[in-house]
Amino acid sequence: MNIPRTTPSTTRRQAIQSMGTGLGLIALPSLVQANKNPLAVKSPHFHASAKHIIHIYLNGGPSQVDTWDYKPELNKRGGQPLPFRNLATERETGVALASPFQFKQHGDCGLWSSEIFDKTASNHADKLCVIKSMYANTPNHEQSMRLMNTGDERQSRPSYGSWLTYGLGTENQNLPGFVAMCPGLPVADSSNWRSSFLPGIFQGTYLDTRKTSVEELIANIKNARIDKSQQRRQLDLLSALNSEHKQRRSADPNLESRIQSFELAYRMQMQATDAFDITNETQATHDLYNAGSVHGRQLLIARRLIERGVRIVQCFHGDVQPWDTHGGLDSAMRSLGKQADQPIAALLTDLDQRGLLDQTLVICGGEFGRTPAVEIPIGGGTPTGRDHNHHGFTIWLAGGGVKGGYSYGNTDEFGYRAIEKRTHVHDLHATMLHLMGFDHEKLTYRHAGRDFRLTDIAGHVIRDIIA
Repeated sequence: MNIPRTTPSTTRRQAIQSMGTGLGLIALPSLVQANKNPLAVKSPHFHASAKHIIHIYLNGGPSQVDTWDYKPELNKRGGQPLPFRNLATERETGVALASPFQFKQHGDCGLWSSEIFDKTASNHADKLCVIKSMYANTPNHEQSMRLMNTGDERQSRPSYGSWLTYGLGTENQNLPGFVAMCPGLPVADSSNWRSSFLPGIFQGTYLDTRKTSVEELIANIKNARIDKSQQRRQLDLLSALNSEHKQRRSADPNLESRIQSFELAYRMQMQATDAFDITNETQATHDLYNAGSVHGRQLLIARRLIERGVRIVQCFHGDVQPWDTHGGLDSAMRSLGKQADQPIAALLTDLDQRGLLDQTLVICGGEFGRTPAVEIPIGGGTPTGRDHNHHGFTIWLAGGGVKGGYSYGNTDEFGYRAIEKRTHVHDLHATMLHLMGFDHEKLTYRHAGRDFRLTDIAGHVIRDIIA
């Protein structure tokens, strides 16, 4: 039986060729995406007030009632029972503990500060935006640190630095977009700067700033055996082998992240050596920062990184002696303030003089605060410290589009609970993203069948603090 043809005849070879071309086109989008530099500069949702963040993380939970949240009533009631039931914390607490530190007002705004941060307040009160009504979810260090740094108390979420480098890329392709400087890992760990389900290239680059030389800070930053041209040939061969490996498998973001990390490590060899080497700074700058100290050196490096286009720099303070003053409050806080105050004041001065403060959001604070009530020591002894307090604490911001010389929110008259303009960590994150040009509800990443974001399903921009 003859069946009339309704289409032109096609040979088997032509059919296979056509099919092959079609399959290639299906794979094209993923190949294009894989070959695109993930750290290339990207545009935010809208005009940004800030281009960079320096986060001074006071590890351990600094006491708000001994630094920025002046409570005269607490000092009057020292040694007396508080007129309400103590809020839940980690340990048993007792009577009110008056602050042993002198407070005074600074600047045209009349900002109250204790002697712990006298240099910062004396020189920069009118630049600071102090949020006195922060609160978190739990009084535990690890969980609250992850909440502050990743928006979630669990370990499986990307850090805010990873979210921002994912959204913005970085201005300098020869340096990481996100650097976390932490002298040792006593409490802080990689879950605070990890990328989690975001591609690994967005993870923070960790540096142990107890080390002083560039070669110690960044392992294998220099190759003593072969020159850069030979390294380039090796890397090209490795890239070809990895590409062949990828072609035989489905898309693997972990493999792509490794390839990108090799390329970044190669590009870093010259720029990182310069960025982390502070020996070229003047003696006056070294003296300003007290750069012989770990914290002073960290903050000076932070300024150098921001100058070179790095997006996010975290500087953890409180390694050997954290801000976790369960006992010996008076001596511990004085020691911590002596370490931190001068370098912080120096950083703000330096950024301002170089015209970088307006485009850099500086954040300073910890994961929670301390109780106004004295902590009862486990096993007995004289009570001399304060327990953890996630119900109310203080952080401050400067530069990057926030109001200077401004206090926002309040705790109760003893500094225990945030009662006025209560501000959750999700609200802080929403505001940070806003200042960097992002709608926190729209910066998302598809994972495990849902769209994730830094602020989960919460968070409001604190518009009152935006200049």
